[in-house]
Amino acid sequence: MTDTLTSDDRAAVLADLLNNGWQMVEGRDAIAKTFVFADFVDAFGFMARTALWAEKWNHHPEWSNVYKTVQVTLTSHDAGGLTKRDVKLAKKMDALQ
Repeated sequence: MTDTLTSDDRAAVLADLLNNGWQMVEGRDAIAKTFVFADFVDAFGFMARTALWAEKWNHHPEWSNVYKTVQVTLTSHDAGGLTKRDVKLAKKMDALQ
């Protein structure tokens, strides 16, 4: 199990994500972002690329896809909140978009 982010960690690592469109989820220790692509094929391709990394890192997003829009929520269920794994996957998702 991984520990949740400390206050110091949050200030350091979440600022960049929040500046890049991620948002804190109200009522949960989680972050979320909506990715919008040109069409369904681009959105699905993003999900497929992300899935490969998520599986490799054994950390999987909560997500949904409608046409060209992918909504993502990241939290570490086993830790009960945000961890470095969530930050790592969020950064990878930003790079893959």
